[in-house]
Amino acid sequence: MGMGSPGLKRGSRRQPMAEINVTPLVDVMLVLLIIFMVTAPLLVAGVPVDLPDARAQSLPQDNTPIQISLNDRGEIFVDRLGVASAALPAKLSALRQARSDEARVYVRADRRLDYGRVMAVVGEVNSAGFRKVALVTDGAPAPGPGSAQ
Repeated sequence: MGMGSPGLKRGSRRQPMAEINVTPLVDVMLVLLIIFMVTAPLLVAGVPVDLPDARAQSLPQDNTPIQISLNDRGEIFVDRLGVASAALPAKLSALRQARSDEARVYVRADRRLDYGRVMAVVGEVNSAGFRKVALVTDGAPAPGPGSAQ
């Protein structure tokens, strides 16, 4: 005779329990939630300090990103000023020394421009030491392979 067959007496064998008791799991999770809710504000606050007032102005910060644009003819513009391809590394290194380590660079290029040309400019930006480089797009979805342009 197998387990659970109707011929067995009620107390002779135990059937496996088919239900999972989640009450202990919920209890433990609630306790952990309370512990984290109590300790999290203590970790953020640190040492309470009463800071003095000052009349000094905050230091000026130039957070505006550097914009490099390439038009459909391949001409390079750095912040709307035309730059020759040969002078681009010198211009970028001068900007790198004038700006902070966290300076952002936005590269905008015409869609008809050769991909290699755009990547050459991005490579110059990277070799100048800029680490926050973004390629700017229009935001409209690109036409699919089968769509008419």
